[in-house]
Amino acid sequence: MKELSLNILDIAENSVKASATLITIEIAEDEETLSLSVEDDGTGMKEDFLAAVTDPFTTTRTTRNVGLGIPLLKMEAEMTGGSFSIVSRHISDCPDSHGTKTSASFFKNHLDMTPLGDIVSTIVALIQCNPDLDFVFHHQLPGREIALDTRELRSVLGEEVPLNNADVIVWIKEYLSEQYSD
Repeated sequence: MKELSLNILDIAENSVKASATLITIEIAEDEETLSLSVEDDGTGMKEDFLAAVTDPFTTTRTTRNVGLGIPLLKMEAEMTGGSFSIVSRHISDCPDSHGTKTSASFFKNHLDMTPLGDIVSTIVALIQCNPDLDFVFHHQLPGREIALDTRELRSVLGEEVPLNNADVIVWIKEYLSEQYSD
């Protein structure tokens, strides 16, 4: 993919399909590295599927027999000398603590480093398209943090105002953009 934000979008959409109610997206950067993780409380993966999930011919899609999101993220991380991991607990094995966490780390100065891209639009799109789910976004940069938690927004807005309300979406985009511009 051209941007890591698109990898994040793809993995978060996998979480949505796995019936997650809470999706946490974390990015941590320093001068040399960028690490990201997407964690959810979805149904998780069974061990046999988890063991094959980095194979592009392993997918839950019914429209085609190829799933490139996770294999591409793994390849992109490893091409920079970084790492990739995915852990998952299936609901049938862990009914009280199921879910999946996908993590990758990258060396930013490597020639093959994929840019982060438009992470604000990615987070906004996830919230706009999935207003009934909760998202926690945290991006740690040298000297500052960018954060958004839809659970906090819900507590302020109440149940009357959905998160995909046009005014709310505009506010979320501006709020995140302001944090990046500081």
